[in-house]
Amino acid sequence: MTDRTPRFSASALRDFATSLMLASGFEKEKAEVTARHLVDADMMGHDTHGLNLLVAYVDHAASGGMTLTGDVEVVADRPAAITWDGRNLPGVWVTDKAVDTAIARARIYGQASIAIRRSHHIACLQTYLPKATEQGMMVTILSSDPHVATVAPFGGRRPLYTPDPLACGIPTDGDPILVDISASITTNGMSGRLAAEGKRLHFPAYLDAEGNLTDDPAVIEADPPGSILPVGGLEYGHKGYGLALMIEAATQGLSGFGRSAQAKGWGASVFVQVTDPAAFGGLDAFARETGWLARACRENPPRPGVDAVRLPGERALMRMREAREHGVPLFPGIMDRLTNKARSLDIAPPEPC
Repeated sequence: MTDRTPRFSASALRDFATSLMLASGFEKEKAEVTARHLVDADMMGHDTHGLNLLVAYVDHAASGGMTLTGDVEVVADRPAAITWDGRNLPGVWVTDKAVDTAIARARIYGQASIAIRRSHHIACLQTYLPKATEQGMMVTILSSDPHVATVAPFGGRRPLYTPDPLACGIPTDGDPILVDISASITTNGMSGRLAAEGKRLHFPAYLDAEGNLTDDPAVIEADPPGSILPVGGLEYGHKGYGLALMIEAATQGLSGFGRSAQAKGWGASVFVQVTDPAAFGGLDAFARETGWLARACRENPPRPGVDAVRLPGERALMRMREAREHGVPLFPGIMDRLTNKARSLDIAPPEPC
């Protein structure tokens, strides 16, 4: 994106996205919550996991791949441990509801965890974190898709599991730390975008079907398919491999539904945990420690070629503040696809601000 990239009002984008989903059969709350998180993702700079997903969500709903009405099914409910069947409802709404529920339970019990099976795709994990950190809560969100396999286990070459993202929101005495990472070197979203554009990644992050290192994301869709390397790559990929096994166990094992069930369709298994520091050493003490650590990281002398040490989420928060003031830039092609979909539904797209 450049300085000439059109920018749009965040509220106009949310209203536009909501209108598209309402016209496609989404219930009002589900459409509004989904629109808010997708636009927040673009505001934070996660342009593969924001409005870029909306046409696919709408098309999947139209084909019957997403349940648009009703509520989650409660599979199990203890005071601080809950399991939901997401019934393939909009995953962004399901996860937002889970964070709200876990925050409320954590205020009573100190911690609360929710395992979710059969949710639809949940978009950008980082956008859920501020809701908890703004209330002085630490939140962890894990996600996997039991239907998708693009990452091979360390030492292997056949794709077995997803990039398996992990996010953690940590309140401090200043801005929160907003971690959003995955157990693989890169994501399915970025790999798909590059492959569609006929481009390669700037470093080798893939194996072809024979296990040869490559920078070509097209190997993911080849026949037979290649795979994305786990975090750590060829030499230290056991680290990402171990992280992925933990995430798969928490999302699919605890929810009781996963790869062994031969899951079909685009979706997600999710694990949400919220911790109230007040139930432990106290919020003031927690924020003092995390605030000290945050400042110590920023003040650490940067290595050559680095202007400053940043914290996870620092750039996302900076981009969000800038987007609120100057408008939201969208990656080239996203508004064109949204406009084409809007025309088919007789909805006017927003004008740049």
